[in-house]
Amino acid sequence: MQMVILCGGLATRLGNIAKNTPKSMIPVQGKPFLEHQIEQLTKHQVKDIILCVGHLSEKIETYFGNGKKFDVNIQYSHDGDKPLGPIGALKKAEPFLNDVFFTMYGDSYVFVDYKKVYSHFINQDKLAMMTVYNNHNKHDKSNLIVKNGKVIKYSETKTKDMTYIDYGVNIYKKKTLDIIPKNTFFSTKDLYTNLAKQNQLLAFEIKKRFYHIGSPESLEEFRNYIKNGKEDV
Repeated sequence: MQMVILCGGLATRLGNIAKNTPKSMIPVQGKPFLEHQIEQLTKHQVKDIILCVGHLSEKIETYFGNGKKFDVNIQYSHDGDKPLGPIGALKKAEPFLNDVFFTMYGDSYVFVDYKKVYSHFINQDKLAMMTVYNNHNKHDKSNLIVKNGKVIKYSETKTKDMTYIDYGVNIYKKKTLDIIPKNTFFSTKDLYTNLAKQNQLLAFEIKKRFYHIGSPESLEEFRNYIKNGKEDV
């Protein structure tokens, strides 16, 4: 199983915390956040990793190298001179990708049975599947409508019928990338809206909450989780 970690963002919500440090390298209990993510992946035998990097990427590469000392294989895909957004960055990584691959956000800490998700996906004739969580705005703003095992609407504008949220892990067939232009900023909204309209975006519900470090408050919450070894559910 192959995982693409999208960690090229500018982390503007974190302010000075990430001014000179990539979000993925923010320390949590003595190690970078990305190392916590990788440790979680190796527990599920996900060891083929592509890092989509941009802002201050040299700090990530210097620390993780080819991944050997972390018992994984790491390759790097660089945004280049201009920000591409997570989906534009994914398109840039196309040469590295298997026919089926996972993605996750560089600021998300999740609890996923990857073999189970993979098995469910390959038995369906769809381009993509999103893991989802019935969030009710608790841990972040809900942004999905899910019905009958599919995402039927994704929007950054909340409506009352949106109780689900993008959990942070997706799985794709590589041919999904055909709809993404090269070397162009392309948003998650554009991709998910396109797939939902085509009836090509499955939903796989995860029952356990996620953590993320996208804001100072959520970073502190994750630090407490790691420090205490238990969830605040």
